[in-house]
Amino acid sequence: MSEVLNVEAIFGENVFNLGTMRERLPKNVYKEVKKVMDQGGELSPATADIVAKAMKDWAVEHGATHYTHWFQPLTGITAEKHDSFIGHPDENGRMLMEFSGKELIKGEPDASSFPSGGLRATFEARGYTAWDITSPAFLKEDATGVILCIPTAFCSYTGEALDKKTPLLRSMEAIGEQALRIVKLFGNTRATKVTASVGPEQEYFLVDRQKYLKREDLIFAGRTLFGAPAPKGQELEDHYFGVIRERVGAFMKDLNIELWKLGVTAKTQHNEAAPAQHELAPIYETANIAVDHNQIIMETMKKLAERHGLRCLLNEKPFAGVNGSGKHNNWSITTDDGMNMLDPGETPNENIQFLLVLACILKAVDIHADLLRQSAADVGNDHRLGANEAPPAIISVFLGEQLEDVVRQLIETGEAKSCLLGGKLMTGVSTLPDLPKDATDRNRTSPFAFTGNKFEFRMVGSADSVASPNITLNAIVAEAFCEAADILEKADDFDMAVHDLIKQYLTEHHRIIFNGNGYSEEWVKEAERRGLPNIKSMIEAAGALTEERTVKLFERFHIFTRAELESREEIEYETYAKSINIEALTMIDMASKQIIPAVIKYSQKLAKTVLDVKAAGVEPVVQAELLSRVNSKLIEMKEPLETLQREEAAAFAMEDVKAQAFRYKDVVMPAMEALRAPADELEMLVDKEDWPFPTYGDLMFEV
Repeated sequence: MSEVLNVEAIFGENVFNLGTMRERLPKNVYKEVKKVMDQGGELSPATADIVAKAMKDWAVEHGATHYTHWFQPLTGITAEKHDSFIGHPDENGRMLMEFSGKELIKGEPDASSFPSGGLRATFEARGYTAWDITSPAFLKEDATGVILCIPTAFCSYTGEALDKKTPLLRSMEAIGEQALRIVKLFGNTRATKVTASVGPEQEYFLVDRQKYLKREDLIFAGRTLFGAPAPKGQELEDHYFGVIRERVGAFMKDLNIELWKLGVTAKTQHNEAAPAQHELAPIYETANIAVDHNQIIMETMKKLAERHGLRCLLNEKPFAGVNGSGKHNNWSITTDDGMNMLDPGETPNENIQFLLVLACILKAVDIHADLLRQSAADVGNDHRLGANEAPPAIISVFLGEQLEDVVRQLIETGEAKSCLLGGKLMTGVSTLPDLPKDATDRNRTSPFAFTGNKFEFRMVGSADSVASPNITLNAIVAEAFCEAADILEKADDFDMAVHDLIKQYLTEHHRIIFNGNGYSEEWVKEAERRGLPNIKSMIEAAGALTEERTVKLFERFHIFTRAELESREEIEYETYAKSINIEALTMIDMASKQIIPAVIKYSQKLAKTVLDVKAAGVEPVVQAELLSRVNSKLIEMKEPLETLQREEAAAFAMEDVKAQAFRYKDVVMPAMEALRAPADELEMLVDKEDWPFPTYGDLMFEV
């Protein structure tokens, strides 16, 4: 029996959380910090100095030598610059560890070396990081030592947001303010704050590190650019929820311990559908903390995988022909007196506040479907959306039978007199209990599904930050709440007004509801008939950022300026072009330096075999036929390789970033697929010992 692990004792031990602050700060200082966290405002300089000293002392006691302002630039990952706590030695040469309130609250990284979409030029370098007091500081330990990480926002010298955190916090304030207007309309005078909560499930692949290092495509692109299917994939459905392998289990165990120490509520772990694919799910948290914690989860996964001789793949589609990975972004809104505004109760047809909230969300998703699609757009997700396990690129809302029936009644008659009940599931076994059954099934094909007391946005890519989708969700729902509150606050007869508004919204936006099979061709046609957008690629979605209604939405709630939105659209095009260029160059390199030389060498062996067999007086029918097939496929590689080289160079030379991105999508990507086809066929013909890198079978089944 292994040593007993006391999870309660270790949870949050590496976090400067409220409990630690209460222990280490004077009462009046703690109260001031808590007030700023709850109500906003700034700490006084004296208080900031006291907090900084307490934080530094705590960190040093845990072995920290440096601190960093940990922020989330527009790369989609995190950034950090380490500064030690050392100050000037005193006259006796004695070193004192120092950390001031000013250093805690404000940092100054280079703002020109991160993506800015034209907001910052190379010579305009100044940027600032500002402490997010609502997200606790934590200790990160790696080869550099123990580092105190202070979650921060990042903006330019001229005030534009250059990160994911700043607009997220702005959007949280927007939804909180507008949601509070809604609950007050229904007589709730206790609530003073409404908070968006998020629980992002994280899917990932694990492969052997040594095999990974033999694949240039995994190293440079994060996904396989060549690869024939393994004899076995996921067709037996035996990996999903299957017994976790020892090596993977050891990784998961260490991952949980590391995350628990960092205050991350790692709750669920299991094998996912594809071979070598797994999932980790946390408990719900305030949106900005959930976003921070998801970044911590991804960083920790990659770090610990290395220690276990593994490599963690977060790309949305690392292997063709099997499931890709996503993040199911579970989103809800809750008052500070404990009411979940998305909880329908046992009789949702009688829960008028819930029905108004639901109607507003349907309106928001329908009006801004293109923007919601854009919020989940990244390069890898283009290969995943619409495949076996992922929702299609068409935004729709799944409500389930119970709520759809309530909506139908409201539209047709103006009132919902009944609702479907769940009942009981009879197991038919005397020793098993009969189970209470939900009134609604689940739908894995829906991109935006109601799942009891939350909405699950299933479109988000596994490698992407969950900040963008939550910024968008918060903003579009805040707009719908605001418009509803504007009407209802002026109503002479509130009950009649809210009744009419619910019916109006449901009638006008009912087209967004779809409970059927989102993978079917029939749904694609039906969605087109309904007028729902079907945006299939990242760069086709990018334009939604600068639509006039988008600009109006974000500027109305002070989440983004027009300039910030334009910069983010440009970054989308730049990111896509650069990513596909890297993939194209990697394919050219692998084909030219690995695949073709290996096939030539194998052909030489075959040719020698043909001659040897002939010399022995036997007709080498099989050997000659194989040689002919190999040579034929090698010839088939020549033209697509030359085409890819030519088209990559032409696309790379383009100056218009939008036109360049579309050139990569429309011309370079097809050229890449054309090169891959004969190469993958050659993999099936060439002796395994002569193939230059590990195959799908090696990668997915030898973990």
